[in-house]
Amino acid sequence: MEEQNEEHEKRELYAVLNLSPEASDEEIRKAYRQWAQAYHPDNCMVKMFGIRGMDSGERTLYPINIMHQNPRIRMSFIRKVYSIVAFQLLLTVVVASVLIFVPPVANFFNNYIPNYVLYIVIIFALFLVEYYHQKHPLNYFLLVIFTVSLALPVGLFCVLAGGKMILEAVMLTIMVIVNLTLYTFWAAKRGYDFNFLYQLLYLWVGALLVIILFIPIQMLFLLGKLSCMIFGCLPFIIFCGYIVYEIDTLIKRISYAEYISASVSLYLDVINLFASLFLLYLVLLI
Repeated sequence: MEEQNEEHEKRELYAVLNLSPEASDEEIRKAYRQWAQAYHPDNCMVKMFGIRGMDSGERTLYPINIMHQNPRIRMSFIRKVYSIVAFQLLLTVVVASVLIFVPPVANFFNNYIPNYVLYIVIIFALFLVEYYHQKHPLNYFLLVIFTVSLALPVGLFCVLAGGKMILEAVMLTIMVIVNLTLYTFWAAKRGYDFNFLYQLLYLWVGALLVIILFIPIQMLFLLGKLSCMIFGCLPFIIFCGYIVYEIDTLIKRISYAEYISASVSLYLDVINLFASLFLLYLVLLI
């Protein structure tokens, strides 16, 4: 039995090299060199992203553990993350639609105590999702809870505006996300790296603080529409940068086990981008 297994394994190895078991040593060495060149990680990265490896004298953008992985598996991972984010966004639309078309539900969550409890649930759900992000299937269950809890304030936000404004903000958000995704993949193929955006995190936080300070200033001094539009564009630019960084990280750096964390980060960026566009619409209508 063991001899049969060994013989079967040998035949499989010959089949990988497209050789017969009667091949000579020279033929085996030649076939192996061709196979190694064809499936070398640097060549795989060139085919997928157009990036040269270390053998060409250029510094690779990918860590060793990512660079030596199959590009097809990487693309499957990216599709998985985008599928999860699409499910989260669809669930958000469903929850928001319930709040818009069923006023008693919206009135219930507009009260002080349910609203306060809701934000506590969001914080705890986010913490639990990140803590158990590798524990299947608990991570999916916690992800649904987090998505529903965050979709409720988004729905309350949409209740304040008309349907036309919501539809325009949604369509514009989809267009921006698609274009940023295509641009980031295009840039990755040409060797560009957006990891520097992480270093600008403190500038983003500073810009958000400026936006927060702008609100009482606007209430006290009633600045003009131009000033409101400038400050309204700041969150939009900030979260566009965040989305480019998250997609770039998804392509190059994040490990396969972090699919839940990657989905949550990208989902939050999309929601924040939608909220910034929505606020910009409100500012223009003032």
